Amino acid sequence: MIAESQRPQPDDTALLDAYSQAVVHAVDEVGPAVVRIEVGRGGGSGVLFTPDGLILTNSHVVEGTHDLRVILPDGRSLQADRIGSDTDTDLAVVRVDPIGGPPLAWATLGDSRSIRVGQVAIAIGNPYGFHHSVTSGVVSALGRSLRARSGRLMDDIIQTDASLNPGNSGGPLVTTRGEVIGINTAMILPAQGLCFAIASNTARFVAGRLIRDGRIRRSYIGVAGQSVPIPRALARANQLAASSGIFVTSVEPGSPAATAGLRDGDVILAFAGEAATGVDDLHRRLTDDRIGSPSPLTILRAGHRRQLIVIPAESDRP
Repeated sequence: MIAESQRPQPDDTALLDAYSQAVVHAVDEVGPAVVRIEVGRGGGSGVLFTPDGLILTNSHVVEGTHDLRVILPDGRSLQADRIGSDTDTDLAVVRVDPIGGPPLAWATLGDSRSIRVGQVAIAIGNPYGFHHSVTSGVVSALGRSLRARSGRLMDDIIQTDASLNPGNSGGPLVTTRGEVIGINTAMILPAQGLCFAIASNTARFVAGRLIRDGRIRRSYIGVAGQSVPIPRALARANQLAASSGIFVTSVEPGSPAATAGLRDGDVILAFAGEAATGVDDLHRRLTDDRIGSPSPLTILRAGHRRQLIVIPAESDRP
């Protein structure tokens, strides 16, 4: 028998070399498409995702100003135009025109549904103005939720321990194959290794709508409310499966909810046939395809279940 000490041991050097080569390959593929976005005294990062100069970044990077400049990896400084932004997903699209210069490099948006927890993730950006900084780690978790600065809940967020810092916002999170799987958006301080990116599938959808419409169209019904538990006895009496709903604290005058007959003190249980167990659930249901579409609204009023019909209108909130 071969003694344990005589068994061949794994070659750590070869493994580390393979890891390094994978990271270098990803940076070579995507790095030329990563830009610095300058906005007054601040800025962030972005990634070119089309050959004609469209750039994905965070809405919080470009909000509040139309004076945008983009610094390309080759040092060129170009004026940029904002195509559209969406605070609810913290995404924005801006465009640059190389004005007869060399062709622009651009990165491929991958399929974020195909990634797995534990796979290598590489972040490229400009933290604290240090141009084209690279950090690497792994995909720590998938399907996280994160509160946007607008107050709305963002779903399908990627958690990574690839280090992010101010200035990384808007830059890409990349696989070893050189595909963009996320747009880096936030870190939790003072914690270390808790960083988040908006999934590429969300970014692809939002970018398409921003290019088409300049904004994301959403519906609204005009209520303010808070999530509340439903007492078991009340749930049993009304044959409810839900254990929570939305207590209506106010109804906007003249709104779709007011027209439908919703009142302060009602508890919303479902919208368009789907449970609304909290305010975030209702927000998720209020998509653009609900605009002008009569939708059933199930409520509790004075302890009894009722159904109203509401016709959501288009929200004018940017």
